[in-house]
Parts: sequence; structure tokens; C-alpha cells
Amino acid sequence: VQLQASGGGQVQTGGPLRLSCAASGFAFGDYAIGWFRQAPGKEREGVSCISASVDRPAYVDSVKGRFTISRDNAKDTVYLQMDSLKPEDTAVYYCATDFSETCMVLDVSKAQWGQGTQVTVSS
Repeated sequence: VQLQASGGGQVQTGGPLRLSCAASGFAFGDYAIGWFRQAPGKEREGVSCISASVDRPAYVDSVKGRFTISRDNAKDTVYLQMDSLKPEDTAVYYCATDFSETCMVLDVSKAQWGQGTQVTVSS
């Protein structure tokens, strides 16, 4: 089981980035996938989640209207399109699944994490 996040980088305020999370080793299409982030000195927070059935993607309030999550089950990949980026979006971004079908609170004991990808937004 492996999740690999990519697509991070450094952008200016207002710019876009698209993160990708490529999965392998499990039935990707059967499970919800979430994006999380952790900024220096702060706790990890959930950013967005997409269920197996792709209904009602979830977003943390701070990114609603700016970030869009999607998935391509044919490519075993989840994307996070991030627009209108702000300095406060600066963090290491991770994708993860706890092998549930829906977007509920992540069961950390069952979670599989990808390695993070750094997003830096400069003002």
C-alpha cells in the first residue's frame, strides 16, 4: 500500500498549484481519500476529502471556494487544485486514507499516509 503526493512548490499569493496523490497496492476506487496539511509549529489539519462515491466533497472552511478535490479512479489518483493561494496555506501537504468509503473523522490507527509535499506561498 502506497500513497505518493506530489506537485508542491513555491508560488506567490494568488497563484495556483495542483497537488496529486498517486495510490498503489489497494482498491483505490473503494475508499475515501483525504488531504491534510501541517504548518510549522501547528497541528495537522484536514483540508479536504473525497469519498469513494465522489458525493459531497468536504473542505475545511478556510479553503472553501479556493480548493477543489477530484479523483480519477482509472489513474488511481486524487488531485487537489488550489487556487487563490494565501501565505497561510503554506504547509506540508499529505494525502491519506483509513480505508473507509466515506469522509468521516480519520481513524488514525488505520490510516495510510503518503509522504508530504511542501507548499510555500510567498506574499
